[in-house]
Amino acid sequence: MREMYCFSAPGRTEISGNHTDHQHGCVLAAAVNLETVAQVTLNDLGRICVRSEGYAPVEIDLRDLTVREEEKNTTAALIRGVAAAFAQRGAKLQGFDAEVRSTVLPGSGLSSSAAFEVLMGTICNELFYDRKLSAVEIAQIGQYAENVYFGKPCGLMDQTASSVGGMVYIDFADPAEPVVKKLNFDFAKAGHALCIIDSGADHADLTEEYAAIPGELKQVCAFFGKEFLRQIPEADFFTALPGLRHRVSDRAILRAIHFYQENTRVKKQEQALREGDFGTFLRLVTESGRSSWMYLQNITPAGATEHQDVAVALALCDTLLQGRGAYRVHGGGFAGTVQAFVPLNMLDAFKSGIERVLGEESCHVLSIRPQGGIRVK
Repeated sequence: MREMYCFSAPGRTEISGNHTDHQHGCVLAAAVNLETVAQVTLNDLGRICVRSEGYAPVEIDLRDLTVREEEKNTTAALIRGVAAAFAQRGAKLQGFDAEVRSTVLPGSGLSSSAAFEVLMGTICNELFYDRKLSAVEIAQIGQYAENVYFGKPCGLMDQTASSVGGMVYIDFADPAEPVVKKLNFDFAKAGHALCIIDSGADHADLTEEYAAIPGELKQVCAFFGKEFLRQIPEADFFTALPGLRHRVSDRAILRAIHFYQENTRVKKQEQALREGDFGTFLRLVTESGRSSWMYLQNITPAGATEHQDVAVALALCDTLLQGRGAYRVHGGGFAGTVQAFVPLNMLDAFKSGIERVLGEESCHVLSIRPQGGIRVK
C-alpha cells in the first residue's frame, strides 16, 4: 500500500491594503482558521490527479507543462502552472493523486484559489524539492500560476498570507524579495471579533472588473514612464494632475488617489497594532472602507443597479454597528465579502441581524491561524 501524505493551506483575510499589492504597495493580511487540505499518494502515471469534493476530477500530464489557452480560469491551469514553476527550478516531479476538501468556499473573499495554489506548492516543495523553497517563494509560484496560466493579474498578497501564516505586514516594493514582518495581535483581547460577511454575490464573470483596476493604474504610470504607482512620488502625481486628466480617465485618477492614501494607511495601522492602539486601527479601517467605495470604486460592478450586494452588506454593517467597531469591503470587491470588527458584546445581535437579511451562515466569525502551508503528516 502506498504511503499517504497530508497537507494543509489556510484561507486568508486582508486586514488592510485594498488593491495595493499589485502596485508594489504595503498590506496587512492574515491566515485564518479555514483551510484547504489534501491527502496525497504518489502514482506511476506521470500525472497529477486532483479530486475535490463537489467538483469534476482534474488531471494534468507532467510531460506537457506549457500554458494552455483553453485552460484559462480553470483549476487545471493552477495545477499546471505550479508544476511548471517547480520543473523550471529543476524539481524531479512525480505523478500523484490528491483528495482535496476545503472549508474555504469559492467566492468567499478568503482566497480559496491562493489556498489551493499554496497547497499544491507545499506538496511539490515537500515531496519533490527537498523543502528548498521558503514560504514566500511558494507564494510567488502561486502568483505565477495565477498570472500566467490562470490568466488573472493578481498581486502577491493572497498567496503570501496563506503561505506564511499568522498576521503579517508585507511591503511589496520589490516583489522578488518582499519584506514580510510577523505581527502578534489578538483581536479578542481587544474586545472585538473578526467577521467576514458573505454578500451573496460571487466573482463569476467579473475578471474584467478586477483587471480594469491595475489596467487603469498602468495608464497613469505610463504618463510618468513608470510601471507601478509605488515608483511615482505622491507629490509628483498631484503636481501632474492638470495634464494627467487629459490623458487618462477620472476613474483612473481616483483609483490612484486611493492607492496613495491606502498605502500610507497600512503603515499607520501596522504601527497602531504594534503599539496596542486599537482605537486608531479601527478608525483607519473605516477610512479604508470609505476610500474603497469613493475612490477605488470596487463596491458595485459598473452599471449594476438591480443587484448591489456588497453595498447592501456594507449598509447593514453600518446600521447594526451604530458607530462602533469598523467595517470595509474585503478583498477584490464587486462581489464576495465585507469585513467587520465587531465588539464582542454586540456580536450575537450583529450576526443575527446580518443573517436575517443575507441568509444563514452569511456571517463568519474567524480567528487567525498561526501556520501557513504545512505538511501535516
